[in-house]
Amino acid sequence: MKEFLVYTALRILLFLAALGVVLGLWVLVAGEANLLAGFVIALLISGVGSYVLLNGPREALARKVDERARAATSRFEEMKSREDAD
Repeated sequence: MKEFLVYTALRILLFLAALGVVLGLWVLVAGEANLLAGFVIALLISGVGSYVLLNGPREALARKVDERARAATSRFEEMKSREDAD
């Protein structure tokens, strides 16, 4: 659960930082900000940025999910073999 929270928090922070930069630059250049366009541009920037910058936390989350899936499969197979033995 920790890995999920860390990765999600970092994604949100990266998006908010990108949004701040995009809207700040937009205001400096145009005098006012287009929120919808700024939101879309920040979403694209943060998506690419998270792919590059958040590789470590994403891998940690993937390992944790894989561990849990393997443990659940193992428990299921164990219960199934016990039922077959009865």
